[in-house]
Amino acid sequence: MAKVLLTGASGFLAGWVLRYLLEKDYSVVATVRFQEKADYLKSLYPNKDLTFILVPDMSEPTAFDEAVKGVDYVVHTASPFHFKINDPVKDMLDPAIKGTTNILASVNKYGPQVKKVVITSSFAAIQDYSKGARPGHVYDETQWNPATWEEACTLDPHFTYCASKAFSEKAAWDFMEKEKPSFPLTTITPPMILGPMLHDVSPETINTSSSVVYSLMKVEGKTIPPTRVPVWVDVRNVAMAHVLALDNPVTDNQRYLVSAGNITWEQICIYLRKAFPELEGKVPTIPDESEEKEFFSTDNTKSIKDMGIEYISLEQSIYDLAKQLIDWVK
Repeated sequence: MAKVLLTGASGFLAGWVLRYLLEKDYSVVATVRFQEKADYLKSLYPNKDLTFILVPDMSEPTAFDEAVKGVDYVVHTASPFHFKINDPVKDMLDPAIKGTTNILASVNKYGPQVKKVVITSSFAAIQDYSKGARPGHVYDETQWNPATWEEACTLDPHFTYCASKAFSEKAAWDFMEKEKPSFPLTTITPPMILGPMLHDVSPETINTSSSVVYSLMKVEGKTIPPTRVPVWVDVRNVAMAHVLALDNPVTDNQRYLVSAGNITWEQICIYLRKAFPELEGKVPTIPDESEEKEFFSTDNTKSIKDMGIEYISLEQSIYDLAKQLIDWVK
């Protein structure tokens, strides 16, 4: 039985990666920051080969040294995704970049048996945030967010987050080029991730992308806010991409844009009103006048060709998430 190290296992995406790994009978060593998270996840899979290692601070150089020993594969999903930033470097840039380079260095030094590392990046590492809606443009895996360090150290938390994803993924590929380790690397770059949640969550701790749908379910008569991220993907597709990449040599040293297509907040509201009549009066009906009418698009053909991904529909994704949230807004 092959053994996989999964970092950040208590997260929204990682929860699904963990499920799929265990369903495919991988043995999993999972890292979490707190013991209560480990206890919760273990309670979900009491009969599976699942163990835990506490990693309170992944920006520490030795954070993953012990975790990588004896595993066959590494899936690194741990990275900050929030917009509560007081210090751009301390709160976002350092954890994202150092967390990525630290785990690669640990594998290179203490995991000679590791066959592959798969890292969760983001569409934020691809998109040129400064160019906005960019109608007619098509983003693919060959493109990079051109943000500079000086621009990232601003007071705009969204820009800082996007820059952190570009810097951390570039740091990973730079490491591969410089160190030439024995293992190949695959990066997965999803846009806004929707779909049902498996992780332990409450209205106060809901993950950032799911909170968008939650907020639209309880606006109560206000206008629909402008769409900030006009591309999306279901969490189950992203999670499965990580798992499919592990033993697929075609994905070695490749970057994948895993995207289901375009989205607007208005579309989400339409689906919510249709699927959940009880939300009448809560889900807004009038778009903000500042909303862009056209956006860039994304090319997902590489992910379909190499990994055979069949993308889940927006209607299904919104429904599966909203039915988990409905009791919170009644």
